[in-house]
Amino acid sequence: MVKEFVAFLKNYGVVGLAIAVIIGGKLNELVSSVVNDLLMPLVLQPALQAAQVDDIRKLSAGGVLYGKVLGATLDFLIVAGLVFLFAKLVLKEETVTKK
Repeated sequence: MVKEFVAFLKNYGVVGLAIAVIIGGKLNELVSSVVNDLLMPLVLQPALQAAQVDDIRKLSAGGVLYGKVLGATLDFLIVAGLVFLFAKLVLKEETVTKK
């Protein structure tokens, strides 16, 4: 039974998948920190000062918290851009090593 389980793990790449999930989770934390703690304050600081708000999520009009949507949109665009650049770099390295 143990041998079958080990064979299952090897055949279906379960260990590799587990490693990928763990690394992916940590990469998510890193990218979120870069976006939330570094890029968003740098990009939005002048606009937030003009609006006299210290956090984009507090922007609202008539009770509608449009700042949350704006923040999430900017977060998505920055993360998508970083993932694109990372993927492009990795794929470039793959094509170089295949030649």
